[in-house]
Amino acid sequence: MRHSIRSFALLLQAALAACALGAAPHAGAQGKDFKVALIAGKTGALETYARETESGFMLGLEYLTRGRMTINGRAIKVIVKDDQSKPDLGRTLLAEAYGDDRVDIAVGTTSSASALAMLPVAKEYKKILIIEPAVADAITGDKWNKYIFRTARSSMQDALAAASTLKSGSVGFLTQDYAFGRDAIKAGKEALIATGSKASVVHEEYAPLATTDFTASAQRLFDALKDKPQPRVLAIVWAGPSPMNKIAAMKPERYGIALAPGGNILPVMQTWKAHAGTEGTIYYYYDFPKNPMNNWLVAEHTKRYKTPPDMFTAGGMAAASAVVAALSKVPDGDGDKMAAAMEGMRFGTPKGAMVFRKDDHQAIQPMYHFRIKKDQKHDWDLLELVRDIPADEMPLPVRNKR
Repeated sequence: MRHSIRSFALLLQAALAACALGAAPHAGAQGKDFKVALIAGKTGALETYARETESGFMLGLEYLTRGRMTINGRAIKVIVKDDQSKPDLGRTLLAEAYGDDRVDIAVGTTSSASALAMLPVAKEYKKILIIEPAVADAITGDKWNKYIFRTARSSMQDALAAASTLKSGSVGFLTQDYAFGRDAIKAGKEALIATGSKASVVHEEYAPLATTDFTASAQRLFDALKDKPQPRVLAIVWAGPSPMNKIAAMKPERYGIALAPGGNILPVMQTWKAHAGTEGTIYYYYDFPKNPMNNWLVAEHTKRYKTPPDMFTAGGMAAASAVVAALSKVPDGDGDKMAAAMEGMRFGTPKGAMVFRKDDHQAIQPMYHFRIKKDQKHDWDLLELVRDIPADEMPLPVRNKR
């Protein structure tokens, strides 16, 4: 469901008017900066994701404030903290941000484990925490509280997008043997049922994180799939460098098996060029959304960094948009008032307008069905759009206990 450029422009115009054009600061707020904490795993295995999130967040603030970095005349001060993707450190840094730095709102973090550790801290301090880019379903599920809002997609949204492309046949899953992978496969099986797919899951393969040789895992999947009804799909759900090339080298097509990778960051997808025609689903690819915010992001990011924006860059910009909208609505930073104001709140993003669902504060958003291009014109010309997957085709369950 693609939002028209005109409707998006009207939405953005209203947001800009609220956050950038207000001449008179609120009473008692003159001279006081807005303080925002951005917590990310800038050290460790997820540092690329964290770097993209930070650059997207800062570009988002720049765009939404027209370069002024102010809301209603008050400067925005961003305090960046590196939790190294460690839950204990993430929890400590968020408490420090709320307690010592006295931030009005916080955004984070890269690791789902660290994000889950932060949730009780937001509740303790009664302050808003916007989750970006962690995907664990428990964040907006059984671990949720009213101060938690997520601009990032969830594992279940990823799974529902993928399931919408699998109407029948047989599916085998390959993923990593840790919380992210197990959460994703659980969501994948539920999503097939939720979307009414007649596809059957015939095997789940969980590879150790340090795996470099996928021969045994792939062969088990091939053996499980090879005699099952067509189409036969080997779905790869992976964080970080994908094993797709290694699996493809084992020629799954011998058994009539097609690979279906989940979307990844651009440097990883660059390595898939030999697999033209392979299809999958993705949260964001720079050439798919058509709206003013994404147009600006692609142009500016390409000009400054010599590459298009990536998945987590777009996510960082979405989080910045939610922050600007929230602070415009509740400039005193009161967490209870802000939580009430943000329920059902619409805000612009590079993917189009998103809305925080009232039930669990998950951002409802479209996803994309892609095909790897055969004729690629330049280094980053990787994917072609099969179709937008509208949010209303992804029946996201409410899993919290509100």
